Amino acid sequence: MRAADPLGKPQTTRFAAIRARLESFEPRPGWHAWIYEFALFGFKQGWACLFGALMLVLLVATHLFYPDDATLARYDFLTLAALAIQLGMLGFRLETWEEAKVILAFHVVGTVMELFKTAHGSWLYPETSVLRIGDVPLFSGFMYAAVGSYIARVWRIFDFRYTGYPPRWASWGLAVAIYVNFFAHHWLPDIRLALFAALLILFARTRVWFTVWRTPRWLPLLLGWFLVALFIWFAENLGTFARAWSYPDQATGWTMVSPMKLGAWYMLMYISFVLVSAVARIRAPSLAAKPTIEKPALES
Repeated sequence: MRAADPLGKPQTTRFAAIRARLESFEPRPGWHAWIYEFALFGFKQGWACLFGALMLVLLVATHLFYPDDATLARYDFLTLAALAIQLGMLGFRLETWEEAKVILAFHVVGTVMELFKTAHGSWLYPETSVLRIGDVPLFSGFMYAAVGSYIARVWRIFDFRYTGYPPRWASWGLAVAIYVNFFAHHWLPDIRLALFAALLILFARTRVWFTVWRTPRWLPLLLGWFLVALFIWFAENLGTFARAWSYPDQATGWTMVSPMKLGAWYMLMYISFVLVSAVARIRAPSLAAKPTIEKPALES
C-alpha cells in the first residue's frame, strides 16, 4: 500500500496493509463498535511504541539474564542490538525513511544532553563499555530515539490534526528556551516555572484531533503530552530498575524515580514534539473534524 505522509511524499510500510484491513472491518453497531475501536486504538498505540517496547525488553532481559563474564559488555550488546532493530525496521519496511531522519535528530539532541548531564552528576551509567562517548554509552541515544520514533509514528497512524495551534516561530522559540534551560540552570536561575507558564499560555486552546477508526476525536494537546510523559516516567522506572542508568539516590539500591521527574519529561516531550513537527506538517482538521465516516487513511 502507498499513501501520502504529512509531507505529501509517498510512504510505504508493511503495517499499511494490515491497518487497511482492520479499518475496513464492520462490527455490529453499538457497544461492539466501541469495543472494536478501543481495541484498534490499543493495537495502533502498540505499533507506534514498537521500537521503545523492544528497547525496554532488551534492558530488562539483559539485566536479568546477561552473563557477568561475557566478553562483550552488556552496554555494548545493547548498542549493537538497538542498531540491529533500527536497521531491521527499515529493511523490512516497518519504518519509513522520514521517521529514520527524525530518530537521527533525536540521537544528536539526546547525546549532547547525556554528555552534559552525566558530566554534572545528574545521573550515571554504572557499567563499563567500549562503545561510548566519554561517560555515555551509545545505546543511550536510542532511548531518546525511541521517543522520537513513537511521536513520528503515532502522528502518521492517527492522522494528527490541530486547532488553536500557536505560530510556529513561537513554538520553536519556546522549545529552544526549554532546551537551553536544561543546561543553563546549572549556573543561572532555573526558569522552568516561567517556561511552564509560557507553555500553558501558548497551548491552552490547542486541540489535537486524531482518528482511531472512522470518527475524528480530540483531546487537549497539553493533556496528550502529559499522558505520554507519564508513560515515559513508567518506562524510566523500568530502565533504572534494569540498571541501564542510575540517579544519585539509587546508588545503594533501586528506588522509584521521583514523580518530580515528570516535569522534566513533560518539557522533553514538548521538545520532541516540536522536532517531529519539522518533518510532519501541522494541519487543520478537514471539515472542522466533524464526525463523518471517511475512507480510512493508509499511511503508516
